[in-house]
Amino acid sequence: MKSVRRPAAALITMLMLVTIQAFADPTGVLALVGWSGAIPQPSAGVWPIAAYLVYVPVLLVVLWWATVRAGDRYWTLVPGVVVAVMLAQAAAAFVMSWDLAVAAWAAGYVTAKAVPAALIVAAFTRWFGGRTTRRRVDRGAIWLPAALFAAVAPLVAGLWWTGAAYAPGVPAARLERGPVSVIVTMVLIAGATALCLRWMRARVPGVLGGWLAALVAGGIVGVVQALIAVAVDGGFNGDIWPLMTAYITVADGLSFGACLGWVAGVTAVVSDRVRAGRPARAFHLAAALLAVLAVGASLVLSAVGSASAAPATASSGDEAIPKTFLRADGGVIRDGDGDQVMLRGVNVNQLVDFYRPRADVAATDPLTEGDFAGIAALGFDVVRLNLSWSALEPERGAFDQTYVDRISEAVGWAKAHGLYVVLDMHQDAWWSGATPDGTQCRPGTDPMWGYDGAPEWATITDGAPRCQFQGRDISPAGNRAFQNFYFDTDGIQSALVETWGRLAAVFADEPTVAGYDLLNEPGFGETAPVTTSYLLGRYYDRAIEAIRSAGAPQIVFVEPSILWSGLGFDSGPPQGFTSDRNIVFSPHLYAESLTMDRSLGIPSIVGMDRQFTLAKRVADAYGAPVWSGEIGYWGDRADVIDRLGRYAKAEDANLLGSAYWVWKQACGDPQGGIVDVTDALSPTICASGKPAPTDAAKLGILSRAYPRTAPGELTSLTADGADVALAGTADTPGCGLEVWIPGTSQPEVHVTGITNLETTAVDGGWSVTGCAEGEYTLFTNP
Repeated sequence: MKSVRRPAAALITMLMLVTIQAFADPTGVLALVGWSGAIPQPSAGVWPIAAYLVYVPVLLVVLWWATVRAGDRYWTLVPGVVVAVMLAQAAAAFVMSWDLAVAAWAAGYVTAKAVPAALIVAAFTRWFGGRTTRRRVDRGAIWLPAALFAAVAPLVAGLWWTGAAYAPGVPAARLERGPVSVIVTMVLIAGATALCLRWMRARVPGVLGGWLAALVAGGIVGVVQALIAVAVDGGFNGDIWPLMTAYITVADGLSFGACLGWVAGVTAVVSDRVRAGRPARAFHLAAALLAVLAVGASLVLSAVGSASAAPATASSGDEAIPKTFLRADGGVIRDGDGDQVMLRGVNVNQLVDFYRPRADVAATDPLTEGDFAGIAALGFDVVRLNLSWSALEPERGAFDQTYVDRISEAVGWAKAHGLYVVLDMHQDAWWSGATPDGTQCRPGTDPMWGYDGAPEWATITDGAPRCQFQGRDISPAGNRAFQNFYFDTDGIQSALVETWGRLAAVFADEPTVAGYDLLNEPGFGETAPVTTSYLLGRYYDRAIEAIRSAGAPQIVFVEPSILWSGLGFDSGPPQGFTSDRNIVFSPHLYAESLTMDRSLGIPSIVGMDRQFTLAKRVADAYGAPVWSGEIGYWGDRADVIDRLGRYAKAEDANLLGSAYWVWKQACGDPQGGIVDVTDALSPTICASGKPAPTDAAKLGILSRAYPRTAPGELTSLTADGADVALAGTADTPGCGLEVWIPGTSQPEVHVTGITNLETTAVDGGWSVTGCAEGEYTLFTNP
């Protein structure tokens, strides 16, 4: 009875916790096992039922085992429950991705759920599980299992210890970070594991004792990594990023320990049996261990190796891009002459198929050539043209030629005014459907407007309610629609891939089109990071292949999920998600703007200056430039001007470009609500429909001087209105220098290393051109 009561108490507590969370969480995002109201469809495959037929059984079986073996003490049962939750997550992720590395890494994403659940389950088990006898046993082998567990780390690193959190100087067991980093990390893992083995194995016998020791050791290593990050990554410095770093490093360490801690456990038991004179059984255990390790290491190494070392296809190489087109070159964007190009501009949403909150108020303003003339007169050189899949392909397989003609017309207007175009497949909350009348939203959620994006035929919600939780981007229906897209239910992802191929074919010969933004702010679905990293990367790879097959050589802009816009960082697609080199990493740099911290009134998760560092860190892993497809600030005008001015200085310091949100906003735009005066660079008085006065201070910041193109590579840039100072270096001579300077007064320009200097009046300001070789500088009088 005693041996059953305690694990039974643990299982009953866990089942109650799972049930309560499922009903209490209206979105299914925060619960261990969520239920959003969607009805699983067997035709969709295994993923809709993985949480119920894989996650729950694994959770309960491992929990029973952990309670039987480690349930005598509260602080040994807690890590046992954590292991159960993480292994359940890994198992469910594996049947969704069939990728061991992704599944093991994904286990860390439940840390915020696993640890509180473990504390609760362990507490109730202690209270209601009956009396226990706290045994102490011989702790046995320590250093051999610790050393072998540490040695495994660089072999099966998978996706652990990557991303924005791991600044240079933070030790990580990844071979590409160099031998010093790997050795230091292995020493940390071995030392922490040995320390934990000494304590845990004396209290928890068998394989589980070593396994739990490895789990705790992984968490300890994560804490050490986080402390080092505080020292080498700028500290708190006005934001709470170090806390997020700590969460990520600890989560990585715990998932590493949960998924591979059995290595330490089995090695410890084998060592004990050899010492006890039972070599035959030890041999069998060791053979099984080595076999599993060999298979696991080969799978992970082959996956990582093929992803990181796959040769680029011919269509993605620079040699395949005609000279008139832009291309990505390492960390910068260049033109065919090799000059660095800085794309600065605005978003144009006037072709978006928005939901209309009120039938009598337009959701978009007409798009005319005058819009492009006005954009060019502010010195911008790019338009991020937002498109709607719902308008492009209202019926499956049938393009709306009228809409395609409108896109082509817009590209022609941009070309006439010297502007590049990024074609952006825009979406907000997946599609334009609003909460149907009569819908009963679960407590904690509210009825919502529709927004824009996919056509109705590509929207599969499985009956989940269209109700929002803390904003449009967390909706059971929207999450399920994204989930179905990521898993290509009914071929809807394949349909968008084909659509990209058809659209790219239209503009394959048009150098005005700088590139294609494959999906605006992708939602996280229901199973991040399987969705937001692995499956998002798979979609991008397929879409890129379709674009290249259509003969389109332009840049492809890839975004991380909506989590980046909401938190200021995200994991993004895994390294090596595509072999194509002509890509640009395009997060939306909204730190201190519309990120979650600002809406909650807490300190910034990621500060304005730090966001550039994090974006570049992820882009460097892809070998790609950074370009922010959206920026913007709203609220009190004085505060907006202050933040926008700080952003501009940081953007110049980081030599980056961006597109402001938004050029025009209609009075019935669902993103702005029904308003009296629209909040855009070109605002409208809604009562009369006439233009409202523009914000001169805002325009002065955004239309400040900058180099549109520069020979070689820029090394520094500062600007304030018409005052600009820049420096660069050109290994080979080039005459591609073009600097935009706003204002009516001709600027006085001073240069070194620049010849053939010319200053020409253009709409809204001046164009300064010249040739450069070697180190060069240009500045205007303050």
